[in-house]
Amino acid sequence: MKILDEEIRVIVAQTLAEQQKVQQESVDAIVLKAVASVLASFGIEDDDRKELRADFQHLRRWRKSVEQAQSYTFKAVITVIATGLMGAVWLGVKVVLGK
Repeated sequence: MKILDEEIRVIVAQTLAEQQKVQQESVDAIVLKAVASVLASFGIEDDDRKELRADFQHLRRWRKSVEQAQSYTFKAVITVIATGLMGAVWLGVKVVLGK
């Protein structure tokens, strides 16, 4: 009786594993078809994948360069403000000591 129970468990486990594998393959196929249809609706065919990838890489480089330029601009503005304040303080000290 124990051998029969073990055999049944093994068969059920194998059947469930096979069903999961078939279901996963089905889901993968559906997702691939959905992504392809969405890209096709944007006018991007399967052959354009390399160009699409290059476009995204270009956009990423553009975004990073814009972020870097914003960072440098912010630093330059802070530097100008700090320099102006230090100059005003220096002139104030010079005027007070000159009297």
